[in-house]
Amino acid sequence: MNKKVAFYTLGCKLNFSETSTIARSFNSEGFDRVDFSEKADIYVINTCSVTENADKRFKTIVKQAQKANPDAFVAAVGCYAQLKPQELADVHGVDLVLGATEKFKITDYLNDLSKNDFGEVHSCEIEDADFYVGSYSIGDRTRAFLKVQDGCDYKCTYCTIPLARGISRSDTVANVLKNAQEISKQNIKEIVLTGVNIGDYGKGEFGNKKHEHTFLDLVTELDQVEGIERLRISSIEPNLLKNETIDLVSKSRAFVPHFHIPLQSGSNAILKKMKRRYMRELYVDRVEKIKDVMPHACIGVDVIVGFPGETDEEFLETYNFLTELDISYLHVFTYSERDNTEAATMEGGVPNNVRSKRSKMLRGLSVKKRRAFYESQLKTKRTVLFESENKEGFIHGFTENYIKVKTPWNPELINTLHQVELTEIDADGLVRFEFDKLFMN
Repeated sequence: MNKKVAFYTLGCKLNFSETSTIARSFNSEGFDRVDFSEKADIYVINTCSVTENADKRFKTIVKQAQKANPDAFVAAVGCYAQLKPQELADVHGVDLVLGATEKFKITDYLNDLSKNDFGEVHSCEIEDADFYVGSYSIGDRTRAFLKVQDGCDYKCTYCTIPLARGISRSDTVANVLKNAQEISKQNIKEIVLTGVNIGDYGKGEFGNKKHEHTFLDLVTELDQVEGIERLRISSIEPNLLKNETIDLVSKSRAFVPHFHIPLQSGSNAILKKMKRRYMRELYVDRVEKIKDVMPHACIGVDVIVGFPGETDEEFLETYNFLTELDISYLHVFTYSERDNTEAATMEGGVPNNVRSKRSKMLRGLSVKKRRAFYESQLKTKRTVLFESENKEGFIHGFTENYIKVKTPWNPELINTLHQVELTEIDADGLVRFEFDKLFMN
């Protein structure tokens, strides 16, 4: 009988791509992968440390693993494991903690899988995380997350990612294309490009700051890979999203009209305190450029509320800025103090109840923005990629411009693309449609 391994991923798309790569290394060692709720010999938890909440969830997940098998070996990897390895090692039931460079060699650290009295830590100095490990997720979803870049050279005052993942470094174009071709052979219809700061792609291509290629070069090459139906760019910084990239997406064979662009604040004073590399005027320029060449494009926005010193006036500046901006939805983050960041020592902390109120206001605005965007797309023809889950008798899917649709469950639709006409918004906010008769015949 092969030993069994189970994985739990906290955090971002990048973490999902890395979990999938780590899982393949277990497969090649003869392990069988099972669901995290099942009994396994080893449980691997890929951690995140973007918010305080992710830290707290770790303990709950360890308890889940112990409930499924009290004798199982529990390993923690990922960002939180790099930032606070001893804190994780001290959690009851944790046997192994691996930092940024060690996580991809996890099978080298497994001996007899017997429980340890204390969590064993293998964690490098983050300066040593200067080499690139490519990864992509496959087999978990109808889309794959393809990592093209890791680390970050930015010094945003609230962020621990450079401390957890090291300097900005990239995969080679040749290797990204090879991975994309491997994914396309698995009958996966959509690839999402992911990284910590993907607009910075190219840096570290040769293990140093020298590089030949840019993000524009990469997307130009990827657009020509046969067999990939859809390519989607995940989060990209506004100052790194160039006109040429937007133009390429607008004329592209495979890239879809969907951008996720972090803003973080609509107040220039707060953007300066955050050490972001743009002002709000540049953000307006990016949105206007996208909408000019792709009026139907979906634009998602990251925003942080309750940053130290954020006054009511500055928050309202953000709220009004976003209200007037032609965007489609928001991801709202409530600021939380992170150790070893500049913002954690700033004066003017915003009370938690005020942070919560601001967060609620922006989440409400997001609902309105998404609804308005969905309404603007009714009676248009779009292509839907259907997901694999049966959710209460319905199958869901996403259009190329990221509108979530639903129709009664039909397993034949799973992982297929269909042209549809969007007809109405259902009570739950999802969009109903009719199959395009011309396309079907």
